[in-house]
Amino acid sequence: MKKFLSAVCLAAMAASIVACGSGSGAAATTAAPAATEAAATEAAAETEAAEAPAAEAAEAPAGGDGVFVIGGSGPLTGGAALYGIAVQRGGQIAVDEINAAGGINGYQVKWVFEDDEHDAEKALNAYNTLKDQGLQMMVGTVTSGPCLAVVEETADDNMFEITPSGSTQDITINDNVYRMCFSDPDQGKKSAEYIGEHGIATKIGVIYDSSDPYSQGIYETFDEEAPERGLEVVAAEAFTADSKTDFKTQIQKMKDAGAELVFLPFYYTEASLVLQQSKELDYSPIFFGCDGMDGILSLEGFDTSLAEGLLLLTPFAADADDELTQNFVKAYDEAYGEVPIQFAADGYDAVYVIKAAAEAAGITPDMSVSDICDALKGVMGDIKLDGLTGENITFTPEGEPDKAPKAVVIENGAYKAMD
Repeated sequence: MKKFLSAVCLAAMAASIVACGSGSGAAATTAAPAATEAAATEAAAETEAAEAPAAEAAEAPAGGDGVFVIGGSGPLTGGAALYGIAVQRGGQIAVDEINAAGGINGYQVKWVFEDDEHDAEKALNAYNTLKDQGLQMMVGTVTSGPCLAVVEETADDNMFEITPSGSTQDITINDNVYRMCFSDPDQGKKSAEYIGEHGIATKIGVIYDSSDPYSQGIYETFDEEAPERGLEVVAAEAFTADSKTDFKTQIQKMKDAGAELVFLPFYYTEASLVLQQSKELDYSPIFFGCDGMDGILSLEGFDTSLAEGLLLLTPFAADADDELTQNFVKAYDEAYGEVPIQFAADGYDAVYVIKAAAEAAGITPDMSVSDICDALKGVMGDIKLDGLTGENITFTPEGEPDKAPKAVVIENGAYKAMD
């Protein structure tokens, strides 16, 4: 049973924590459809659902029309829109496939998604709007700060929730919430594990953002795990949100310490500057990032040749040759005209986790939100998923995914799966 954290503590963290892959400098490379922008405006409005007692919302059957309602929220507009749009689209492809194959337990699925603009208060409005649309099971939220705000509401409603990409550890503190991606601590540990087991380098430098819990958390667990994997951290240098444009001091210290690999556990906007300034200092180590690095090839104005050879820990590679990935990439490209990123795969897999649990539990749309949640919680320890983000994915009692780490390398301006 997961322990509980006070609402006061969670509210404080929600104001400060940034999500996995959604840094303050992240720039969207595609615009949200007009329909989703309209939905975001509607989500911000006061609704009757927002005023209804939580207990009533939890007990009222939501699928009275014979369909399951699965929904989510994330940034569809604003600086982190790249991530929310990807999750929305990945989830839509999963729902379309499920409905074409006969649905869940013989019932069709409705997919609804709201814009939270990567804002905690707007995420609460989005959640209430989703409930107004009959939400029964939630994929969300996409980013950690908003997710920390919403998890207390879903706990009060006993609403089943799986975040595709919110990585802050305390998101899964309540027993109705699960996670599709690795948590921040797990990303640090898995990165050290991958570098050590694959013999990529032994002398490691780290540049991290000490003002960002995402980056700080990954660094701390990486630093703890590194010696266990035969790695020596020869230099570790921090920066803050107030000093994230000039990295030459940190880079020079990496160079002077003889770091063969520089670990960059932060977001691609700042990482692009590190790559550029490293070239100016004639320093060319191996660079290794985490999921926040995903999207660097889409950064407007960035010379992608600077990212050649960059490694990043990610559970998804669009060029993987397995049939599931190939079919997903084809469907995504046909629907949206672009190659999917990890967040799209996270959204896709999260929907299929719900499907697997729903079928194992034998739920029906006429059940209450609370009864559905209890039924799904009862089987989450038993399901196993072969998904886009891993094979034989299972879930711990704490709501965390158990899957092997993977990495990709950038070659010729594209992501390529590592062996």
